[in-house]
Amino acid sequence: MKAILCKKYGPPEVLQMGEVPKPIPKDSEILVKIVATTVNSGDVRVRALRVEGFMKIVMRLVLGFSKPRKPILGTVFAGIVESAGNKVNHFKIGDRVFGATGFKGGTYAEYIAVDEKSAVVMMPHNASFDEAASIVFGGQTAVYFLEKAGISKRVGLKILIIGGTGAVGSAAIQIAKYHGAEITTVCSSDGLDLARTLGATHTILYDKEDFTKQTNTFDIIFDAVGKTSKKKCAHLLNDDGVYKTVEGFDVASDSKEQLEQLGRLYEAGTYQAVIDRTFTMNEVVEAHRYVDTGRKKGNVVL
Repeated sequence: MKAILCKKYGPPEVLQMGEVPKPIPKDSEILVKIVATTVNSGDVRVRALRVEGFMKIVMRLVLGFSKPRKPILGTVFAGIVESAGNKVNHFKIGDRVFGATGFKGGTYAEYIAVDEKSAVVMMPHNASFDEAASIVFGGQTAVYFLEKAGISKRVGLKILIIGGTGAVGSAAIQIAKYHGAEITTVCSSDGLDLARTLGATHTILYDKEDFTKQTNTFDIIFDAVGKTSKKKCAHLLNDDGVYKTVEGFDVASDSKEQLEQLGRLYEAGTYQAVIDRTFTMNEVVEAHRYVDTGRKKGNVVL
């Protein structure tokens, strides 16, 4: 089968199309023909080993010292079940599914074999493959960090989302809106309309003002791009306020429950897929170059 291989860390040009054996599903696995995946911040961080200081050592130990131990990148997928192991009970051939693989990667390929008990569920009935793939990375990350911040435990929360138009930020706005929060987001002037459409109550344009200079305070601050720190934002937190960031040792987990929640919200029209651009597998270098610019809105689909 065709797969995109990352045989060393570096710029987008290190990604190359290659041929690898087609997976054979084990007894408890399903073989999924991947129709769509996404290029997200996690993918480009692994490709370029884009972390600083001590975290670079940690990442090398986890991912591979001189090159990715698992050369097929990609953490989300949407596709069709082509075959199933003889102990699979919850899926059948032809099912439309979507899911996440976390640090296992492997979705920049034509096929992937995943355990039926892993983070894979039926796609929302009203979603295309591109849309289904687009709600996974940002959606699961937003749900994970906002739940840890306690968004579902209190009502009427004031929340600040830093980076409200990326894959994670655009999801966070929608999840926060679902929980009835008053949402302020930091974004660029180009992202203003999108942020408001998704449900932001207030917007702060970082290309026009410094959001740390404001006098408002918040119950939750969520940095969806990892550009700040708790110290820098401490004066913006209420006395019992909580700060969360995607940049650090805490990594969002992947679970069936999160995917099922996102699927229900999508089917109900409460959550939408935000897609910036779509590329083919052969255009993966261009896709990574675009994500590297830091200007994408929502998701880039492959």
